[in-house]
Amino acid sequence: MMMSPEARKMLCHHEGVRKKPYLDAVLLWTTGVGHLIAPIEHQKMTLAQRKQAKAEGRLACPIEWMRTLTDDEVDQILQDDLARFERGVARFCPANLTQGRFDAMVSFAFNAGLGALQKSSIRMRHNRGDFEGAADAFMLYRFAAGKEFKGLVNRRKDERALYLQQPR
Repeated sequence: MMMSPEARKMLCHHEGVRKKPYLDAVLLWTTGVGHLIAPIEHQKMTLAQRKQAKAEGRLACPIEWMRTLTDDEVDQILQDDLARFERGVARFCPANLTQGRFDAMVSFAFNAGLGALQKSSIRMRHNRGDFEGAADAFMLYRFAAGKEFKGLVNRRKDERALYLQQPR
């Protein structure tokens, strides 16, 4: 199963499309459509440590990414990233996947990570057949770095609606 074109468009809307590297909400270097390029040592830091490193000028973007991506590069990176999350959703939630449920969980995993999906109430409820409960559980994941973000609230609402979408 692959993410639908409509869901991919929604994902790009929520992630944004950036051709140059930027620091995301939790100070991790990112480019393209939410593609994490932060060095592993930055990923292992707490947010407070990344804030301190940034203030001290020690949170540099990896030199190999200090350029502007082409549209084709952005598309290829996104396609490669999505393939990993699509496989993860199929592995963690192997049954009762409609296109909408699949799309919603791929979007969630793309944003929060496959580890977060694996431990999530969304996955647990889905795998028990509690689809209404799974849909409602999307709204539990609207925080980053301990703060509620309006963008995450909107994204989770969209993912919930996708999850509940009736098969065509």
